[in-house]
Amino acid sequence: MYIDNENFDKWMEKLSKKLAEIGQNLQSLINTDKVLDENDKLLDNQDLAFLLKASFRTLQRYRAKGVLPYFNIGRKTYYRASVRP
Repeated sequence: MYIDNENFDKWMEKLSKKLAEIGQNLQSLINTDKVLDENDKLLDNQDLAFLLKASFRTLQRYRAKGVLPYFNIGRKTYYRASVRP
């Protein structure tokens, strides 16, 4: 398979962007000790939906209304298991 310089440059540019995105996601995970307490547990959508016996859409509605505090790491949504004042 032959790849000319133009296609190779485009491919390398896409790869570079993807690696930068992954690096940002990793950086946000590395800094979790500054955000979370030692005993703080995180729940994702599936965990919380199971615990509340609610659908993913219901969780989305709660987030939109501001009823349910959450944060994102990358494209994944997380909730704190403990309640903060």
